[in-house]
Amino acid sequence: MADGHAKPNHDYHILPLSPWPLLGSFSAFVMAIGGIAWMKHMPMLGAPIGPYVFGAGLLGVLYTMLSWWGDVIRESKQGDHTRVVQISLRYGMILFIASEVMFFVAWFWAYFDVSLFPGFSLQYLRTDFTGGHWPPKGVSTIDAFHLPLFNTLILLTSGTTITWAHHAMLLNDRRSVTFALILTVLLGLLFTSVQVFEYSDAPFAFKNSIYGSTFFMATGFHGFHVVIGTIFLAICLVRASNGQYTSRRHLGFEFAAWYWHFVDVVWLFLFVAIYVWGSWGVATTGAAG
Repeated sequence: MADGHAKPNHDYHILPLSPWPLLGSFSAFVMAIGGIAWMKHMPMLGAPIGPYVFGAGLLGVLYTMLSWWGDVIRESKQGDHTRVVQISLRYGMILFIASEVMFFVAWFWAYFDVSLFPGFSLQYLRTDFTGGHWPPKGVSTIDAFHLPLFNTLILLTSGTTITWAHHAMLLNDRRSVTFALILTVLLGLLFTSVQVFEYSDAPFAFKNSIYGSTFFMATGFHGFHVVIGTIFLAICLVRASNGQYTSRRHLGFEFAAWYWHFVDVVWLFLFVAIYVWGSWGVATTGAAG
């Protein structure tokens, strides 16, 4: 009798039924409803339970992510990621990063629209907020060549260490891979810590300032990506330490490296456009900037 679990004689991976797409969609919906109720102070079932609904949805999303990615890792160990499947996974990661690029296009669009046309005649309320010039009158910006420059050097160095780790991976040098990944994770944590300090001492706030809202949305969204990338790399570090990668099979690590380089490139645009160009001709703070 033929083995019902024998692998088919083709390069494609036929996925079994999975609960994760349905559970993930439902959890995201619950999280969105809870988040809206929380931000709008809307009662649900006669009580202010928006934060709890949001938290329940968030836990569901996190559980789905961990379980789904765990299944993908097990599929890789079982040899289901053939050359054809790996090509499809690479296309998927490229499309994911492209979708993330579009997020930042939106933030940059908002920033440049108001900074290049602060006194746009068809947007008469804009002049009330900007004073007809950029940065708005009375706004003291952050010195680009203090903490932001330091963070730029941190991210550029982390790009070097992740490249080192990748080359070591191709040479099956597990010791160098581990050491380089540890350095990259530490640099990611250092970047986040410096940015938190910068935010705590910023001379402007998110509220009541078009400069503050565009600044914090763009740099804060990038900071969120740094946190995600650091977690991504930390998981790769654990897997590399456990010998789960080889010189020929390390897609998870390769995707983490792609993501980290994407984070680096976005930061360079943010540094030049928002910190350097956006603060010309105005006073800058001394402590945080």
